[in-house]
Amino acid sequence: MDVSTYLWFLSLCTCLANGKPTLRKERVHHEPELSRQPHEDNQSYQYDHEAFLGKEEATTFDQLTPEESKARLGKIVDRIDSDVDGYITTDELKAWIKRVQKRYVYENVAKVWSDYDLNKDNKISWDEYKQATYGYYLANPEEFEDATDQFSFKKMLPRDERRFKAADLNGDLAAEREEFTAFLHPEEFEHMQDIVVLETLEDIDKNGDGHVDEDEYIADMFAHEDGGPEPDWVRTERDQFSDFRDLNKDGKMDLEEIRHWILPQDYDHAQAEARHLVYESDTDKDQMLTKEEILENWNMFVGSQATNYGEDLTRNHDEL
Repeated sequence: MDVSTYLWFLSLCTCLANGKPTLRKERVHHEPELSRQPHEDNQSYQYDHEAFLGKEEATTFDQLTPEESKARLGKIVDRIDSDVDGYITTDELKAWIKRVQKRYVYENVAKVWSDYDLNKDNKISWDEYKQATYGYYLANPEEFEDATDQFSFKKMLPRDERRFKAADLNGDLAAEREEFTAFLHPEEFEHMQDIVVLETLEDIDKNGDGHVDEDEYIADMFAHEDGGPEPDWVRTERDQFSDFRDLNKDGKMDLEEIRHWILPQDYDHAQAEARHLVYESDTDKDQMLTKEEILENWNMFVGSQATNYGEDLTRNHDEL
């Protein structure tokens, strides 16, 4: 294998393979906080602003005039109304808040999109992704005969294809932006949870029996290389396995137990915030919002120079 081939292979392995860790690995996926601000509507709407816009965008709105803020909010409302019926439901608002909180994920996809959209049709087909990622391997398989199972293209290629098909909701083998985002970041999408759980099992289940036993669970987090005593946190994790991971007490985790471990049912902050915004702005109490209702209560959704100034006055007064 020449130097250029080796460097290409090494970079791909770094991106796609799960290296054996010497420190604790975090597999559990928690929903991110919507904001670190206190939720105090009688004093400030900063929590609502950051939940609705994201922290950076909320800061941008704080520099706008009230007129500019309301104009931009009106355009956002049009984007939230996914079925274009003139009403914003709690579900639509929740979906928007979740998307805003995952903005970094979409930005990451935008950075790599052109690397895979080879024919520039604003879709990424499975063939395009396969060619961009595995093309050299497929054309020169003899150069990779000595690769270990950990970095085996023969295992990664069908695994990627399975994940791609799961993300491809319309089944046309061509991923649009949302579908490709689900492919690259499956942990962020509900319909991809089965794939996340299955891939976790495959990563950890070294003996191939379709389960994860205690030693496999620990080996995923800690490489016992020097033969010395296990750190305290490893012993704690062994207790966690027997007490909380192995729910049916058969000495191993199945798919449902793995799901329970890596995808805990956290409090749904986006759902709670969506309900809160609807409740506070729904003047006719039909449990939906019109654009007019949102703009009437615009300062709960977005800030401006005026609201920011008012909050500063309130904050300074409270500190006196």
